[in-house]
Amino acid sequence: MEQLNDLKFAEEIKKMEYEPLDATEKRLVAWSLGIGVTLLVVFYFASNIFFPGAHG
Repeated sequence: MEQLNDLKFAEEIKKMEYEPLDATEKRLVAWSLGIGVTLLVVFYFASNIFFPGAHG
């Protein structure tokens, strides 16, 4: 049953037209990546300050 669903899904994906990202979608992706990287850096340095022995 699951293979049948996978096959139908694959067929539907092949039928779909290519749709490029809109400018708004590109901005959302860029903001999401920027916020994610920024938070990784902030949390790394915050953990380094509050838990100095945790980073080896």
